[in-house]
Amino acid sequence: MPYWLELLVQISFSYLSTVAFAIIINVPRRALNLAGWAGATGWLVYWLLMELHTGRMLANLLGALAIGVCGMLFARRKKMPVIIFNIPGLVPLVPGATAYQAVRALVLGRIDAALGLTLRVAMVAGAIAVGFMLAQLLAETTYRMRATTTDPK
Repeated sequence: MPYWLELLVQISFSYLSTVAFAIIINVPRRALNLAGWAGATGWLVYWLLMELHTGRMLANLLGALAIGVCGMLFARRKKMPVIIFNIPGLVPLVPGATAYQAVRALVLGRIDAALGLTLRVAMVAGAIAVGFMLAQLLAETTYRMRATTTDPK
């Protein structure tokens, strides 16, 4: 498959999955499109970094950072809470398959495999949390810098 077509498929399905989840959790209709773009942006960052072999944790961290930044920009634009864009945008990054494999390994009695997979899920969840935290820190720093330059005392 040509690279441009694979890129188009990745963007399309991440956008659609994000919008579908946003509909399920009753995100307001006027926020659905931007929530979809937040998810697609985060997934695109993750996917491109994985294609460059940077590692799962860095890709998740920077994908979550992208979702967090998009969420803050979109929330300001639509005058809505950031969480409306961040929660659905997070869906493509959630390590659901790995969590399923961990539970399956535990049920089958493969404790070592289950612990390894559970650790991977916890590290990915931590990377996503740190990405959101960095986005918030970036937004607050930018806001404070803007406030000091426009309102000198």
